[in-house]
Amino acid sequence: MLVTAESVSPKHPDKICDQISDSVLDAILSQDENARVAIETIGGHGQLTITGEVTTIAKVNYEEIAKKFVPINYDIRVNVVEQSPEIANGVDIGGAGDQGIMVGYATSETDNLLPLEVDLSRELNRQIFAEFPHDGKTQVTLEDGEITAVVASFQHAKAEELAKIIKSWLLSKEIAKDLQIFTNPAGDWDIGGFESDVGLTGRKLVVDNYGPRIPLGGGCFSGKDASKVDRSAAYMARKIAVDYLKKANAKEIFCYLAYAIGVAEPVQATVAIDGKEQKVTGYDLTPRGISDFLKLKKPQYAETAKWGHFGNGFTWDN
Repeated sequence: MLVTAESVSPKHPDKICDQISDSVLDAILSQDENARVAIETIGGHGQLTITGEVTTIAKVNYEEIAKKFVPINYDIRVNVVEQSPEIANGVDIGGAGDQGIMVGYATSETDNLLPLEVDLSRELNRQIFAEFPHDGKTQVTLEDGEITAVVASFQHAKAEELAKIIKSWLLSKEIAKDLQIFTNPAGDWDIGGFESDVGLTGRKLVVDNYGPRIPLGGGCFSGKDASKVDRSAAYMARKIAVDYLKKANAKEIFCYLAYAIGVAEPVQATVAIDGKEQKVTGYDLTPRGISDFLKLKKPQYAETAKWGHFGNGFTWDN
C-alpha cells in the first residue's frame, strides 16, 4: 500500500493567512471570551485583505496584527462586519453556528497518534525549517511502512543543502531499497511567500487535519471561534478518537460528529473502532459543552495555525 502526505512551513502564503486570522481571533478573545469571530485573510503581491464577521466588545487593531506577518510596504485593507442576526439567533440559544460533519481520527502507529506519513512529512519540515525558516514544503511517500520517496522544496536553500539534511534525517528511518529523494526538483528558488503566490485562510485543510488518507468533513478552522462547529466539533472529534483509542486498545479510531445549524445536539455522534461502529456516549457534544470541556474560549489559536491542529500536544490531543 502506497500512502503520501505533505507538510508546509509556517512561511507558506496560506499558512501566513491562517496565522493572521488566528492572531486576530486570539487578540479578540483576550478581551472578550464570548465574541463571535469568523475572519478570513487573503494576501499576496503587495496587498492583504482581512474580511469576515465579528461581533464583540473588544477593540483590536487588525492592521497592526497583520503587519507582524507581511512586508512593511503592504497595503492592508479591513472589511469586517457583525455576524448575521439570522445566524446569531440560533447560536444565542446554544445551537451550532453551521451545519456539517466533522471527522476525528487517532491511530496507534505513531506516538502522536497521527498517520505515519503525516508525522514524517511534518517532522522533516520542522527539521528543515529550523535551518531555513522560509517558505517551503515537504512530502513523504511510504510503501508498507518504508519510505520510498521524499520531496523537499525550500526558499533560499540549495538542493544539496536540503539533500544533506534529508540524508541525516533518514538514518533513523525505515527506507526502501529504491528510495528516491527530490530536492528543489524545479530548481533552487529565492522568490517565495507572498512575493510569488497568493495565500488564503483555510486552503491547507488536508495538512491541517490528518493527511489525504483520512476523510475531511467540515470547513477550515483558522479565524473561527468555538461556536463554529467546523472548529470546535473537529477538535472534540479528535479528543473522542484519542480517548476511545486508549480505552479500547485499538489500532485506529474514526469519530464522526454532525450538526444542524441552530441546533445544539449533534444529529450524528459515532465512532468506528477498528472498523466496528458504535454510538458515542459520555460526552456533552453541544457547542457550549465542547467549548467548556476543551477550554476553547481562551487565546491559543495562532499556534495551531503553524504546524497542524492535531498531534502537537493541544488539549484535544490528550
